[in-house]
Amino acid sequence: MAKTFFKQFYLGCLSHASYLLGSDGMGIVVDPQRDVDLYIEEAARQELEIRYVFETHLHADFVSGHRELAQRTGARIVVGERAGARFEHHAAREGDVFEVGALEVRVIETPGHTPESISILVTDTSDPQAAPKLFTGDTLFVGDVGRPDLAGTVGFSPAEMAAMMYDTIHEKLLRLDDRVLVYPAHVAGSLCGRNISQETWSTIGAQRRENYALKPMRKDEFVAMMTLGLPEAPAYFSKDAAMNREGALPLSKHPVPALDAAETATLIQSGSLLLDVRPSEIYAPEHIRGSLNIGLDGQFASWAGTLLDFQRPVIVLAENAHDVGQAVLRLARVGFSQVRGALKGGIEAWKDAGFPTASIEQFDVERFARLLSERSGELQVLDVRRPTEIASGAIPHAVTIALDRLPQCIDELDRTRPVYALCASGYRSSVAASLLEAAGFDAVNIDGGINAYREAGYELFEAVPA
Repeated sequence: MAKTFFKQFYLGCLSHASYLLGSDGMGIVVDPQRDVDLYIEEAARQELEIRYVFETHLHADFVSGHRELAQRTGARIVVGERAGARFEHHAAREGDVFEVGALEVRVIETPGHTPESISILVTDTSDPQAAPKLFTGDTLFVGDVGRPDLAGTVGFSPAEMAAMMYDTIHEKLLRLDDRVLVYPAHVAGSLCGRNISQETWSTIGAQRRENYALKPMRKDEFVAMMTLGLPEAPAYFSKDAAMNREGALPLSKHPVPALDAAETATLIQSGSLLLDVRPSEIYAPEHIRGSLNIGLDGQFASWAGTLLDFQRPVIVLAENAHDVGQAVLRLARVGFSQVRGALKGGIEAWKDAGFPTASIEQFDVERFARLLSERSGELQVLDVRRPTEIASGAIPHAVTIALDRLPQCIDELDRTRPVYALCASGYRSSVAASLLEAAGFDAVNIDGGINAYREAGYELFEAVPA
């Protein structure tokens, strides 16, 4: 029996899964992330030569490393023929087959999330008992299917794309054997779907039974369901899709300049944004007023891509040099390259230079609940969760503005009263509190958020999000 290899790589800050497979000294990579050393190093350990890099579609939520990986390994990039890719590639069509040792790699055209979307069916011909693996990209997730309205769908309406997805499901995916293993490009946390599970793999049979989008229904019902209440796509999605169509340049290895406090202050005064990537519990008590707090301990890359102005330079403030490097790398993964430098010595260096700091008060849920009880209906509570989250339970009288909409809707809030910001866990509300403070509000962050509030036994109310 031939020696075969399979590994899934999971990138938490983007909820992204990519894959390396191989047989008999040959390998393929599916949907690589921007930084590609991990695939090259793993292939070397497994004595695999990477022959092909498969892109299931032009990703909108991150910049792919397909071009760099191909340049460094000599691999050929395979992408759907409708992608309009502007780099050297194989334009894949339905039924294209690639032999990689004992692995038969077959292309299935699966439009719906984007017109060019393909899925990759891999069969181990050396082991008839082994279940085939289907790499679905953003077409089929565990518990969901891909949104029909994102950047790769230029020239098609969401309804037209949803109709394509219906045909893909019923003419392609549901005709596969129940035992086929499903490996998507994203899990929960990605904006490429609305009901994605935390599970990183499934089977066609399980999805046939459990996935709401695969249930029997008419096409018009499916189209209506898939196009109703879609959250707004972040602006950076169109930028990333365009970068992926061109093929991103190799990731820069240049060090980030270390800036002293005076240099940092000068750049801030001239328009640069200070991006503070420390956890909220460290940021809140002591930070630089006007900075934006997006902690590395959460979905940093996707929120940075959503909230940053790609034309405005940033300066990074982190706890240490390692975190500075992580911040720069994760920004590059979503296509942001305007990093002017990092504050050397962090917040301590800033204070030592005599510059002032600010603080944002953090309430635990017990203190917040007491205040709600004493002043019910009087507090200005801001809930920055998404509408689907709010529908499962909310604080009475809370103003609901999803975090991605807050910069555009911030003037809907009353600057004369404190704003008590909360989300599910306290991560997004810390981001919101930093935005509010920069806009002149007195902000309070509710640590632990709705999750802690619910776990402490406090009552939530059903809400119909605006």
